[in-house]
Amino acid sequence: MRHINIPIFIPHLGCPNQCIFCNQRYISGNEKFDESSVRREIDTVLSTVSGEDFCEIAFFGGSFTGIDRELMVRLLDLAQEYVDEGLVKGIRMSTRPDYISEEIIDILKKYSVTYVELGIQSMNDNILTYLKRGHTVKDTEKAVALLKRADILFVGQMMIGLPNATSEDEIYCAERICELGASAVRIYPTLVFKMTELEEITLRNEYNPLSCDEAIERSARVLRVFINSDIPCIRIGLSDSENLHSNDTFVAGPNEPSIGEMVKSRLFYNIICDKVSDFSGESIVIECAKGKTSQIIGNKRKNLIEIKNKFNLRDVKVIENKNLNQYDIKILKKEEAVCV
Repeated sequence: MRHINIPIFIPHLGCPNQCIFCNQRYISGNEKFDESSVRREIDTVLSTVSGEDFCEIAFFGGSFTGIDRELMVRLLDLAQEYVDEGLVKGIRMSTRPDYISEEIIDILKKYSVTYVELGIQSMNDNILTYLKRGHTVKDTEKAVALLKRADILFVGQMMIGLPNATSEDEIYCAERICELGASAVRIYPTLVFKMTELEEITLRNEYNPLSCDEAIERSARVLRVFINSDIPCIRIGLSDSENLHSNDTFVAGPNEPSIGEMVKSRLFYNIICDKVSDFSGESIVIECAKGKTSQIIGNKRKNLIEIKNKFNLRDVKVIENKNLNQYDIKILKKEEAVCV
């Protein structure tokens, strides 16, 4: 069964703040929201899916619970029609932690809301203040408590490489998101876009964006925290549809379309390095879950080459083991492995 979000983008509506990294109107090229097009957008996606797909209507792009109440209710009413007809399974949305309140919860409980995605970004108040986020760590904790009380699951969104943030800050943020009980997470390495305050700060050399390699390594450390807590990461990096590669929007930062795969590959590299030191000088076989071979090998066999050289291994092979899951691996001496 495929999980499919039917995305309805509400660009920047409901958000009075201008975080230093964000200029959503400029990035999206769409300053207005056409409410009359929503039903058509939903029907278009539904025409391409099968009855066995798990579909949800997802209000993304802006702070959904901060938009005009009448508009929010009309959109929820429309989405609920599709739930009641059995065409979709639920409704999800993205919003800010400070836009979750008792009033909002009372509204959401009237609908089949499955997930609320919270733009947490950091769990350090000094960083949040510098970013001009307009909310605090306590706001995040309060929002999560309200959602839990209403039996609504939450997805935590966090950023890597923010100004003044260290890798330790990011690991702490990931650990706190786990402690708060997130059902899933998204990880976004920081990019610099035109027409943002972050661009001005970057041009003044007051902020140095992460290189691609730095972003991959730091994201892999954070991903490992979530994997160890059995919390799925549903995305790393912004989607291709965000118009990231245009010189009209992008300024600097780890702007790599396949960064998600690169991060997963780096995580495997780190896991293997932790386990392979006892096999120095040997020929080894790495067993992995089905479908994970390419991530372990890395682009142009980079992981295997580096592991072989770093640990003075004579040979390294990778085979799949149907009994292993996700990021589980086993390392064996070649003579101990089966079917090599």
